[in-house]
Amino acid sequence: MIKLTRRTVLKSAISGVTVVSIPSMLRLQQNAPIRRKGQIKQSVSRWCYEKIPLEELCVYAAQIGLKAIDLLNPDEYEIPGRHGLVCSMAYAGGGEIGSALNRVENHARIEDGFRKNIPLAAKAGVPNVITFSGNRGGMSDEEGAKNTIAGLNRVKKIAEDHGVTICMELLNSKVNHKDYMCDHTAWGVQVVQAVNSPRVKLLYDIYHMQIMEGDLVRTIQQNIQWLGHFHTGGVPGRHELDGTQEVQWDGVMRGIAAANFQGYVAHEFVPTRDPLTSLRQAVDLCDI
Repeated sequence: MIKLTRRTVLKSAISGVTVVSIPSMLRLQQNAPIRRKGQIKQSVSRWCYEKIPLEELCVYAAQIGLKAIDLLNPDEYEIPGRHGLVCSMAYAGGGEIGSALNRVENHARIEDGFRKNIPLAAKAGVPNVITFSGNRGGMSDEEGAKNTIAGLNRVKKIAEDHGVTICMELLNSKVNHKDYMCDHTAWGVQVVQAVNSPRVKLLYDIYHMQIMEGDLVRTIQQNIQWLGHFHTGGVPGRHELDGTQEVQWDGVMRGIAAANFQGYVAHEFVPTRDPLTSLRQAVDLCDI
């Protein structure tokens, strides 16, 4: 593990790390890595901390008891491993939020991306890669489901052969991603059930599904066999997991643990305060 010295912290601050995060790093440097209870394997989404160099985010993540870093590109897959972590969810050419599996014309491009990058993910120990439904654009949900099933059937053997799970993300179409098709658990489950592969599941984003559906714990537990990964984020606003928002996070984590979920829960909120302190507080809260 790279030693986080005052010099490297100050150098990072000059190069763009939020200055207020420096005390968090320095205080943690004095302590041994935190041992977590282990019922929930926690991760953190890279894009929420983009001003912090990835190597330093990995150092901090390992120190506070995280197991992984989420949403890395192929040239970053192996970096968490230097710090005893993994990349828990990777970009691998699975399309974009607005344009992906529900359009047949996207299938060849997505297949090409997965053929290239899923073997790299497997080599680096990455368990999951992300994909999307795409937007409706006037298409019916029935036609979109048919197309998405066909697209996933086209690529599922790539995932099966390499032991990597393709996860299609559930997103809200009410606030953040207008017109997105995979915006309800029932639609997503219908699709992955039809594909019927142990390597094709859903990325259940708790922030998005609280906005669209609520009833989080019941929905998670009833559909757990089809869920491969979780994201967090405070509702409303996608900020800190604290008393300013409406989800009782420790209760949701207990629900996930009770369902015997063995995958990762990745924090994907945008901090409004000292980012590393906010991350540490979220990890503490979800360590049930």
